[in-house]
Amino acid sequence: MSAYTFRSSRPDHWVSPRPTRDPARLRAIHGPLQPLETNDGWLARLLAHR
Repeated sequence: MSAYTFRSSRPDHWVSPRPTRDPARLRAIHGPLQPLETNDGWLARLLAHR
């Protein structure tokens, strides 16, 4: 056993848990889910405005 103790000013994660993730609240904040990749053809990608 060691005589040294560890002290931290940061609270443990079980003392201050993360808030619940409500899907309706996340949709209101970030908007609806978007697909990562679109399945546009090569012509649509060629004419896309950037």
